[in-house]
Formats: sequence, structure tokens, C-alpha cells
Amino acid sequence: MRSIQLVAPRTLEEREIPQAPDPGPGEVTVRLKAVGICGSDMHWYLEGGIGANRAKYPQILGHEPAGEIVALGKGVTHLHVGQKIALEPAIHCMRCEQCMAGRHNNCTNGSFMGSSGVPGLFLEYATVPAGNCDPVPDSFSYGQITMLEPLAVMVHVLELVNIRVGDTVAVMGAGPIGMLAATIAKLAGASHVYIGDKIPHRLELAKKMGADSAYDIKNFREAVKDHTRGRGVDVVIDAAAAVETINMGIDLTRVAGKYTLIGIPSEPELNIDLNLAMNKEINLQMIKRSNCNGHAAIELMKSGKVSDAMITHNLPLEKTSHGFETLANYSEGVGKVVITI
Repeated sequence: MRSIQLVAPRTLEEREIPQAPDPGPGEVTVRLKAVGICGSDMHWYLEGGIGANRAKYPQILGHEPAGEIVALGKGVTHLHVGQKIALEPAIHCMRCEQCMAGRHNNCTNGSFMGSSGVPGLFLEYATVPAGNCDPVPDSFSYGQITMLEPLAVMVHVLELVNIRVGDTVAVMGAGPIGMLAATIAKLAGASHVYIGDKIPHRLELAKKMGADSAYDIKNFREAVKDHTRGRGVDVVIDAAAAVETINMGIDLTRVAGKYTLIGIPSEPELNIDLNLAMNKEINLQMIKRSNCNGHAAIELMKSGKVSDAMITHNLPLEKTSHGFETLANYSEGVGKVVITI
């Protein structure tokens, strides 16, 4: 079957690989229909890794899938052939301290599809644990299904960061995660959501996704401080994760407010102003993956309150490399790219 493999930094190739194995007990085989390109995929693509986790070439990326079940393993009774599903890309042991406490995203024995240890989903078929499948309504488009994994990440943000009715929220970075952060903040009751980015067309998309005000990141600090009369905002969500945005976010967080880092830093060392954070006694919250919140993401999508306006490109599997380059160059008015299979 066909697959797209990362064979070197910024180099993707289509390669044939063996067909997915028949499902064993507790497994299903899924025909992939679409896979979104995530910001973390771009780290693998551009930088050859994420933090200390380095690429092992060739590597199959992709962890925002939409698919259809084509075969069931023994003992799988809650799913059926032909069913549309989203996939939770993290595989958990279900027996470590973190899993037992309900923090599956921090499983000490877990793995993640699309990382250097487990193949991702830019391919035609995959055999996966049945427990990782979230059935979705037939009415969902495959593009909408690819949004469920990042939307589940935002649900996890709300598990850790209490956005209250009337709060002001600043989002830095208007990529797909930043846009969904704006959406979720408004749904949680934020009175005003500010968003900053360096790409003008992404700021326009962000307003369609729920942001009230959008500014060039160069003017973001001044604009937010002016609008809040120097107070700052109740919650900052940093989806850019550059040194300058982290320190800007700490500065923009009000006294005793909450700064949330959801983006993945590219820099190996971060010179962060912790003295300012301590002086303001702000809560610094890190976010890792979705903690199995796919079901909540599906309910949000069913409500009709989450726009898919951020999806600007649907490309066939053979044009995956073009999709990655389009995102790398912020060209063609790109928001989110979905690869259709």
C-alpha cells in the first residue's frame, strides 16, 4: 500500500509498504480517508524532531486522521464495518500510575502515532487498538473529523485552565491550534479574545473562528495593554511558543492570572522571565496532547458551534509534500491542510 515517508529534513517521499496486518483480538483495521497536517508534524519536517525526541528516518507522520473501519478483530463488538471513526493517536498502557489516575496523556509506557517510535497515518490502511477509535456521525465530513484531535487538545486545556464567563483571553499564534483556542475560549464564556500572528491571512481566518480582535504580533503587546488599560488579560494561550511570545505572554497576563503554553518550542534553550511571572504570581500551565477527550470534541462538533473555516486546502496523498511546503512558507492563504486518501 502507499505511504508518505519523511526520509530527511524537509524531504517527503511516497513509498510502498506492506499491507496492514489483519486485526488481532481487540483491534480493527481502518481505511484512512483524510489526515490533517499538525504543527508538530511541521517540527518533525522542518527540524528533524521535537525536543530531545529525534526523527528516525524513514518516518511516517500524521496523527489527525479520519477513517472507515474495514475489518474487526475478535472481541470487538462496539464498532462495525463501514463505520466512520476518528482515531486517538496516543496508545496507553492503562496500568501505570498516570493512566490509573486518569492522566493518560502522561502514560509512562505509552507511544504516539507519527512519532519516531510508531508509524503515523499518512498511508492507506492501519490496524490499531479498537479502544483508540471514536465513532462519529455519518454527517461529519472527513475534513471535520481531522479537526477532532486538535479540538480534543483544546478540551484538555479547559480541564487544566479555568476560563470563566467574562474572562479576557489573549492567544498568540493563529495557526490551527491558535484558531481553535479562540473558538474554545469564546464557547467557555470569554468576553473578549485577542489573537496575534505575523501572517495577515491567518488573522482573518482567526476572526472567522471566534477571535474578537486580531493584530500583527509586532503590535500585539501594545494593543492588548491599551485595550485592557494596562491590566492585561485573565488567560494567555500561547500557540506559537517562541521565546518572544512566551515572555510577551507572561507580560500580558494580569496579576494572579494564567499563562498557558500549548505550542511546542523550537529553540533548545529558552530564556524565560520567571522573575516577572513570580512577581505577578501567575499560574504557568503546560499542555500535552488531548488526554482522551475525543468524545467531548465530537459533541462540540455536533453542536455546530465549531467552524471548519480554517481548512483551506484539501490535497491528495501524492501532494502531501506540497502541503507541507505550503505550510512551511505560509503561502496560498493557507490555514489548515488536509490530505485526502
